[in-house]
Amino acid sequence: MSITQESELIGMQRVGAAVATTLKEMRNFAQPGMSTKALDDYGAKILKDFGAKSAPFLTYEFPGCTCISINDEIAHGLPSEKKILQEGDLINIDVSAELDGFWADNGGSFVLGTDIHKHQKLVEASKEILKKAISKIKGGVRIADIGQLMDMEAKKRGYKVIKNLAGHGVGRSLHEEPDHILNYRDHLDFRRFKKNSVVAIETFISTHSTLAVEQQDGWTLKGNKGGYTVQHEHTILITDSQPIILTEMNKIWA
Repeated sequence: MSITQESELIGMQRVGAAVATTLKEMRNFAQPGMSTKALDDYGAKILKDFGAKSAPFLTYEFPGCTCISINDEIAHGLPSEKKILQEGDLINIDVSAELDGFWADNGGSFVLGTDIHKHQKLVEASKEILKKAISKIKGGVRIADIGQLMDMEAKKRGYKVIKNLAGHGVGRSLHEEPDHILNYRDHLDFRRFKKNSVVAIETFISTHSTLAVEQQDGWTLKGNKGGYTVQHEHTILITDSQPIILTEMNKIWA
């Protein structure tokens, strides 16, 4: 969406705070021995307290409130009583919601407890790449240039990007134009970011894979070449200088 009046900015700030707070509190609540269903239920209660509704459920009838992906799962992991969190797990939580007609999206990967499987280096790389990418976004910047930046930063660190997952416009629905804000340069993409527009920018940084493949459950995505993938995502308002990060409250950079 394009923000043209103060009421729209307030609406986006409110839903941004709702999803960001939910993500932060879910991350703090997660502990070994807990099921991903219990973690999702906790997030659902926080969103409800804000008066917000799960965007994946509203849009796709996703069987859960949030997406919780574990270890080799890239995205869209199904909350389940059978999935029990373990010390050192690589966890991704993606929270998106609607509140009073406004929509926002954010996500983050983290290591649960002690980093016994040595995932933290990958997590930090993803955080750094997202921060650098967002710092370069303003009205008039080519979308493909940001994709190239993310790809180059990943390669510098010895990683790859997932090429069939992407950021997107957001605001009046979960996915809007500009869609397909890729993690690499598409030489045929001549679009530019527009001032006052709202987008969800996200990384998909991987140790081995370049494509996300849907699993038999019809939701969960895993890498085509295995390994591990992390994601970090903010909803931002584009300006003619530094973007306004509407989901900064999630503290994924803290």
